[in-house]
Amino acid sequence: MKLIVQIPCFNEEATLPAVLAEIPRQIAGVDAVEVLVIDDGSTDRTGEVARVGGADHVVRHRANRGLAAAFSTGLEACLGLGADVIVNTDGDNQYRGEAIPALIQPILEGRADIVVGDRRPASLPHFSPSKRLLQRLGSAVMRWLSRTDVPDAVSGFRAMSREAALDLNIVSSFSYTTDMLIQAGRKGMCVTAVTVPTNAVQRDSRLFASSGDFVKRSAVSMLRAYSMYQPLRVFLLIGSAAALLGLLPIVRFLYFFVAGQGEGHVQSLVLGGALLVIGFLTFVIGLLADLVSFNRKLLETIARDLRRHDLEEPHRAEPVAAEDREPLATQPRWTSGG
Repeated sequence: MKLIVQIPCFNEEATLPAVLAEIPRQIAGVDAVEVLVIDDGSTDRTGEVARVGGADHVVRHRANRGLAAAFSTGLEACLGLGADVIVNTDGDNQYRGEAIPALIQPILEGRADIVVGDRRPASLPHFSPSKRLLQRLGSAVMRWLSRTDVPDAVSGFRAMSREAALDLNIVSSFSYTTDMLIQAGRKGMCVTAVTVPTNAVQRDSRLFASSGDFVKRSAVSMLRAYSMYQPLRVFLLIGSAAALLGLLPIVRFLYFFVAGQGEGHVQSLVLGGALLVIGFLTFVIGLLADLVSFNRKLLETIARDLRRHDLEEPHRAEPVAAEDREPLATQPRWTSGG
C-alpha cells in the first residue's frame, strides 16, 4: 500500500519547509509514504526548497497554470508512481500533516472513495462573520448539487483512492474542489468527511482577489460542472422560466381581447410569443445537451480504461527524471525530478 501526498505550490518557499516537515513518513496500514510537489511555475525557490526539504518527487510547470491544473498534474504523476491512496494538501501550511492518518483511514477501511478534511469553518478565527455565512451557504448548495454530505466543500485537504483518482476529470480552470465533489457525487462515489486541525493562516489566498470574486468564480464553476452532468434539468429550468414569463403578457393580451380592447395590446402578444419560442428552443437545446452528456460519459469511460491500461505498462515502473514537463493532454508520459 503506497500513499503519496501531493502539494500544489506557487511561490511557497517560505511555508513549504514546514509543510514537508509535518508529513508523517510512517502510517499504520501503509507500506510507503512519498511526497510529490507540483511547482506551478513559481518564480521563487519553491522547487529547490522542495528537494532540500525531502520531497521524493518534484514536477514543474514552466508557467503558472493555476490550482486546478496543478492538482490534475499531481493526480497523473501520483498514478504514474503507483499510488494506492493520494492525499492533497496545500503549500501554505494551513493543514496539519499530523491529520493525514485520520484522513486516509476511511479509505484504508474500505468505507469511502474520497475523504474531505473538515476545517470547521465556523470556528476558524480568521474567518469573518460574512465569510462564515458565505461558506455555510456555499457548502449547502454544494451538498445539494453533488448529493454528498460534506460540511467544508472548498477544503483542499482531501484523500482519494486510486480508483477514484482514475475516474476524476477536472475541467474547471479555477479550482478543483467543487468540480471534484460534483463529479464524485454524480458518479456514485462514496464521499465522507473527517474533522481536521488547522494551523494559523500566514497569508491571504492567492486564488482570488476578494470574497466577492471567490463567490462569483465558484458559482460559475459549480454551474458549469453541474450542467455537465444534469444538462436537461438545467435547460428545462431556464426554458420553463422563459415560457412562464411569456405566458404573462399573452394572458394580459387575452384579457383585453375578451374585453374588446385587444387592438392596443398586440405588443403583449408579440413579447409573449417571443418568450415562448425562446423557452421551447432552450428545451430543445437541453435535449441535445443531454444526448451529448451520454457521449461524454462514454468518452470518460474510455479515457479511464485507457489511462488504467497506460499506467499498467511495464515502462511506468521507472519514471524518467527531468524537471520540466508539458501539459498532460499533449504529453501522456509524465516526467519528474526529485
